[in-house]
Amino acid sequence: MDISVIVPLFNEAESLPELHAWIKRVMDEHGFTYEIIFVNDGSTDTSWQVIEGLAAENKEVKGICFRRNYGKSPALFCGFRKAEGDVVITMDADLQDSPDEIPELRRKIVEDGYDLVSGYKQKRYDPLSKTIPTKLFNATARAVSGIKNLHDFNCGLKAYRRDVVKNIEVYGEMHRYIPYLAKNAGFDKIGEQVVHHQARKYGKTKFGLDRFVNGYLDLMTLWFLSKFGKKPMHVFGLWGTLMFFIGFIAVIVVGASKLYALSKGIPARLVTDSPYFYIALTMMLLGTQLFVAGFLGDLISRNSEQRNDYQISKEI
Repeated sequence: MDISVIVPLFNEAESLPELHAWIKRVMDEHGFTYEIIFVNDGSTDTSWQVIEGLAAENKEVKGICFRRNYGKSPALFCGFRKAEGDVVITMDADLQDSPDEIPELRRKIVEDGYDLVSGYKQKRYDPLSKTIPTKLFNATARAVSGIKNLHDFNCGLKAYRRDVVKNIEVYGEMHRYIPYLAKNAGFDKIGEQVVHHQARKYGKTKFGLDRFVNGYLDLMTLWFLSKFGKKPMHVFGLWGTLMFFIGFIAVIVVGASKLYALSKGIPARLVTDSPYFYIALTMMLLGTQLFVAGFLGDLISRNSEQRNDYQISKEI
């Protein structure tokens, strides 16, 4: 099969027939063999009934229905697991992503050899309250991930080589960072394509401003796991040792100052009256706790079933 199109959705009943007809027209014009996987993320409208109707009349339509709303990442994860096409396309169900972009996205995967191609909505039909935070968010994501050529990490319109979606795990709200997940899995040929962004035709957006806060927190989590997920002692142990060492030296300095004063007959206050003594003890305690945290993290990592889960591209 040439293409799998995965469409996560939540309360998009009005747009589904039009989206299906649009995808079908594009596929038939180019002679692709394909499947369309609609993932109903616990919609409370008639979205699932519409999907059942489309599937009854069109053999290429498949559907997954969640019992409740889990979010876009779980929807993509289940869609990836079900996909059978050589190239996997993801797109939103709100008609803001154009299926006319699919042939060029597929060409870049098949002919140009990209592992992942992300859409870039250079001209957006969104208010400034959304576009400005989006630009800041994408700038941060580029800096942290090291993927300098992407301008729109969160664009729902993306194309993947089949191996990519079968070797990454999208969880929580990590759908924003699929290019980063792919890079960490060893798929580093990542490209970008400018795509047309259309104004929403039906319904309203499902995302609020809280996604930017959650997005930054998820980015920090992903960065830390990619750097130290398999070697937590390297960060906790390092900082713990430094803090303990500095605190220990400070205690020695405070004690030595007291002994020097006594030896010279100089009046000196009690060691326990010095704030530096307590600061030094606190640093030693924090350093010990960080070191133990790193040690426990290493023990957990060594006993994890994924401790030797490495990405192997070829074997002979």
